[in-house]
Amino acid sequence: MAISKRSILFLTLTFAILVASFSFGQQPPKPAAPTPPAPSRPRTPNDTLVSPEVLPDKQVTFRLYAPDAKTVSVKGEWFNSPEEDKKIEHALQAGPDGVWSVTFGPLMPGTFRYHFVVDGVQVADPRNPLASQELNYDETVVSIPGLDYQDVQDVPHGAVASVWYPSKSLGILRRMHIYTPPGYEMGKGKYPVFYLLHGSGGSDDDWTSEGRANVILDNLIAAGKAKPMIVVMPAGHTPVKASDGAMAALRNGEFEKDFTQDIMPYVQSHYRVRPGRNNTAIAGLSMGGYQTLNISMANINKFAYIGVFSAGWFRQTPEEIESKFGAGLNDANAQKGLRVIWFATGKDDSLIPITRSTVELLKKHGFSVELLESPGMHTWINWRDYLHQFVPRLFQ
Repeated sequence: MAISKRSILFLTLTFAILVASFSFGQQPPKPAAPTPPAPSRPRTPNDTLVSPEVLPDKQVTFRLYAPDAKTVSVKGEWFNSPEEDKKIEHALQAGPDGVWSVTFGPLMPGTFRYHFVVDGVQVADPRNPLASQELNYDETVVSIPGLDYQDVQDVPHGAVASVWYPSKSLGILRRMHIYTPPGYEMGKGKYPVFYLLHGSGGSDDDWTSEGRANVILDNLIAAGKAKPMIVVMPAGHTPVKASDGAMAALRNGEFEKDFTQDIMPYVQSHYRVRPGRNNTAIAGLSMGGYQTLNISMANINKFAYIGVFSAGWFRQTPEEIESKFGAGLNDANAQKGLRVIWFATGKDDSLIPITRSTVELLKKHGFSVELLESPGMHTWINWRDYLHQFVPRLFQ
């Protein structure tokens, strides 16, 4: 049926009127209410505070914004003698703007942990992002340049990874830090492995955050004084009950099991390490030195290089040590494969008698032992230097 032009015009006008009516009947959307501005935080001197500030003459200024504090001091490990030990804590003076500050020194070159004490409470420096993770808390660190072997230089650099591994012996996940030398990621070659253990107050973070191990290795390798190597820095503490006391980690032997049953196999299967005793070294400081002795003497055929820094066998009689480690102590054939067994302890270190007695015990059983009695105390100033002296002896 044909539709006339008049009908088409009528339908078109009707549709247009309906659309217009619908459009005019809709209410325009209401504009969104403006978001109220966030309340601005009052500016304080803390926003631009610099702490620590190392001055050209190696004096250091420490600052803390604490307008309500009554007393503030800074305490650090910038000492290596009994006389200097009396100068580890310095009082800060309050300024009218609420900023406390003190300048002292010059400090010797090195990296030092420190913290503030505010009205009797230990506080990390909130303006310093450089930290060292200890056993129970974090410390901030300050580095004083001036020792080439532990300062960052324009040389090829290795990498440090935080590695989690399943400890079957402990039934938990555990963390360790592992240094790989320059070029490891791009190559296919295998490397010797050096296990480096921390002390009783520290964590697996210690040897890189304060010990500068990666920097020391970078510089020695670049200078041709050390072979490229993988350095494994495990956590020496294992979970213990609080009632067991601070020495439980040394008594219970759990770390030694974790080390031989989990850490070493993990490293061997996940990293390109050369197999065999001649490509394996172990060393540690303080508690780590004690653990080094326990591990190496119980597994003497696994290590050709042993380093003990500021440590020895303690809280055991010579008879107890000989009974526990008799197999390793009396294995003349295994001793022939030991290329280096090196001790170093400061003359003012309270553990020097224990170091000497341990060295004498090993010599009694036919070991060829080197002993360095350096100046200084039980401090990172010595331990960084010991590492610097020990590493060039490895894998030569």
